[in-house]
Amino acid sequence: MSETNSLNFYDLGYTALFASRADQRFSYCLYVPSDYDENGDKRYGLAIVVHDTERTVGAYRDRFADFGEANDCIILAPLFPGGIIEPGDLSNYKLLKFHDIRFDLLLLSMVDEVAAKYRVDTGKFLLYGFSGGAHFAHRFYYAHPERLLGVSIGAPGVVTLLDDSRDWWVGVRNFESEFGKPLDIGLMRGVPVHMVIGDRDTETWEITIEPQDHWWMPDANIAGATRIDRMRSLRESYMARDINVRHDFVAGVGHDSEPVVAPVKVFFADVLRRRSSCDVNS
Repeated sequence: MSETNSLNFYDLGYTALFASRADQRFSYCLYVPSDYDENGDKRYGLAIVVHDTERTVGAYRDRFADFGEANDCIILAPLFPGGIIEPGDLSNYKLLKFHDIRFDLLLLSMVDEVAAKYRVDTGKFLLYGFSGGAHFAHRFYYAHPERLLGVSIGAPGVVTLLDDSRDWWVGVRNFESEFGKPLDIGLMRGVPVHMVIGDRDTETWEITIEPQDHWWMPDANIAGATRIDRMRSLRESYMARDINVRHDFVAGVGHDSEPVVAPVKVFFADVLRRRSSCDVNS
């Protein structure tokens, strides 16, 4: 942490929203554990939680505050507002790229800002997203597996399969031309993957892509009709590449972000325990 930096009330606990220095159209808030001492030497991990289309970013951050306290993690919740460039647009961040914006790189710039301000290990971090946030999370996993301790994918409506026979975004055949780097399946295999969804998450009104839709391309609905179908297809595409997936169904739950958080916290805690055990034994 920079010696010139000085924290105040709004930098600790449930922080204020701060504009991104890389692009002030976007912002983020944090939860900083209560034992954080600006003059101490204890270091913290980082867990990132990405909002859904509704963008209740504070609620996403707040639901993980207890996890941050129990596991010595700072929680970072980015805010990617709707209506950027295109008025009324709500999906800008979901495919990582939108006009001239790279949302994956924007998030990494926010991580760098946090690293400059707090004693936090940001080389690798935990990542979770629900619904629209899960769109972002699983595609970020493709682009930056080297930065992830673990990724949790919660009920995405539209998925990108690890399918070399179809172009982005349905598949990954042209991933390198889209992102300037090859898809590294070897690195992806080293990242623990979690998928979580309610067992009643069966509505299709928001996720069926029609020929007149902005996202339309051939095979746009090939992964299935419902979010459950699409998550199953995503999991199968991972397993076909020898990527192991931990899959939780939450009983009696539809497309609701709050009830699916508990299994995410369990998964994250398991990832941190395994990492700690490896560090001790190395």
